[in-house]
Amino acid sequence: MNAAATTRKFSEQRFLPFTLGFGALVAFFVAVEVLIRIGVISRYIVPLPTQIFAAFERVIVEEEILSRFRVTFVEAAIAGGMISVVGISLGILLYRFDLLRRATETWVAAMASAPTVLMYPLFLVIFGRSMWTIIMMGFVAGLPAVILKTLEGLSGTRRVLINVGRSFNLTPSQQFTKILLPAALPTIFVGLRLGLIFMLINIVGVEFLINFGGLGQLINDLAERYDLPGTYATIFFVVLVSVCFFIFTEKVERWLRPGT
Repeated sequence: MNAAATTRKFSEQRFLPFTLGFGALVAFFVAVEVLIRIGVISRYIVPLPTQIFAAFERVIVEEEILSRFRVTFVEAAIAGGMISVVGISLGILLYRFDLLRRATETWVAAMASAPTVLMYPLFLVIFGRSMWTIIMMGFVAGLPAVILKTLEGLSGTRRVLINVGRSFNLTPSQQFTKILLPAALPTIFVGLRLGLIFMLINIVGVEFLINFGGLGQLINDLAERYDLPGTYATIFFVVLVSVCFFIFTEKVERWLRPGT
C-alpha cells in the first residue's frame, strides 16, 4: 500500500467517526427543537436549541464569559497540577509499600465514590469564601481517581517485563523509569482524565453553590434572572471546556508515548 493510500485510509478512519458523532449531535438538537415546538417538552424548562445558540454571542459579549473562564481555568490548572503531582506520588507510594496499600486502598476507593461536594461548608470554614475553597474542593474530588489508576497501572505491569529488568541488573530507579512507568502510563492517563473531569465538575459546582467567581457564578446569576437560553449556553460552554481538557490530556499522552 503506497503512502497516499495509507494517508487516505487514516483520514477516513478519523473523519468518519467525527462525522457520525457530529451528525448524531445535530439530529439530537433538531429532535429537541421539534419536541419543544409541538409542546411535548415545555419551553419554560428547556429553551429552544436555536435560542441557546443565539444566546452564545450575548453571553460572550455582555456577560464577560471569557474573563470568568479565566478564573475557572486558573482554579482548574492549580487543582489539576496538584492532583497530578500528589495523586501519582501517592499511587507510587502505595505500590511500593504493600502494607500501606492494604491499609488505605479501600478508604481511597470509598472516597472516590463519596459525594465530596457536600463537604463545601467545611471547606468554607477552613479557607473562607475564596478561590482556595474551590481549588481544594476540586483537588479532593479528583485525587482518588488518580491514586487508584496509578496504583492499578503499576500493579498491572507484566511480570515478564520486570524479570527482564532484573536479568539486566537494573537498579530500582532504572526499573521504575524504564519499565514500570512506561507500562503504567496509559492507565495513569485514564486516571488523570477521570480526575480532571471530577475536578472540573466540582469546581463549577462549588462556584455555583457559593456564588463566587468563574463559570459557576455566571450560571447562578443567569439562573436567578431566569435567563434560560443564557444558562444553557453557559452550561454548554462548560461542556466544551471539559472536552478541551480531555483532548489536552490525550495530546500530552501522545507526546510522552510517541508510538501511540
